[in-house]
Amino acid sequence: MNDMMCMETDLGCRMGQVEQMIRYAYWTSGCKGMVVGLSGGVDSAVAAVFCCRAIGGEKVLGLSLPSAVSKPADSEDAAVLCKKWGMQHRVISIEPMLDGFRAIPGFSDSRFLLGNLMARTRMAILYYFANHDNNLVCGTSNRSEYMLGYCTKYGDNAADIQPIVHLYKTEVYAIARELGIPESIIRKTPSAGLWEGQSDEGEIGLSYEEIDTSLRMLELQGWQAITPVEKKVLDLVKKSEHKRLPAPNLLTGQKKP
Repeated sequence: MNDMMCMETDLGCRMGQVEQMIRYAYWTSGCKGMVVGLSGGVDSAVAAVFCCRAIGGEKVLGLSLPSAVSKPADSEDAAVLCKKWGMQHRVISIEPMLDGFRAIPGFSDSRFLLGNLMARTRMAILYYFANHDNNLVCGTSNRSEYMLGYCTKYGDNAADIQPIVHLYKTEVYAIARELGIPESIIRKTPSAGLWEGQSDEGEIGLSYEEIDTSLRMLELQGWQAITPVEKKVLDLVKKSEHKRLPAPNLLTGQKKP
């Protein structure tokens, strides 16, 4: 069975390929381990467990980085996850950092600006620990979010390795159950935790089932929308293209020195 057939028919084989990729990045980088931001949600849980299975839980640091609007249950779920797979776990509030930003003259506390600031603050902390301990930062973005641009540039989409970015959200749930992720995490309403009552599907305006079905159909249809839902998804894909491309520059294509 070739790799393509394996990826299409065997969930276990697909999981093995992810773990192999993580081990390769670990071995070739010369790093000592991985750092993962644990939100308490299913994406970060799956990414973290993949790292544990690939290089050993003792080499993985799970960081919970709550804000004032974060639910205590999220850090508690992350702690359970870390204990089960032998990860190190630390909880660091980002509120003191946010208070520093709030001291900026004219600071705006809008949901949009503060939400992006939270994501970038968390990533800065992840990279601080990665630099301090010679680790790599493991990303937690799935394919659904990546294609729709449902992420913060240089925030939650910044990473040294992205083990689940090829997986649709619905596939992440299937793998989570295969990995034995606690049901309290799997059943949780997907949320970036950026403000009180925020949910991914509520903010996007579509369910992940609708998003994933539309993305699959759009790819089959040569990215031509047929239904209203596909049109909405396609518009989001087009609007967020800049998040998937390198910054425009005049160096691309020039000869290397």
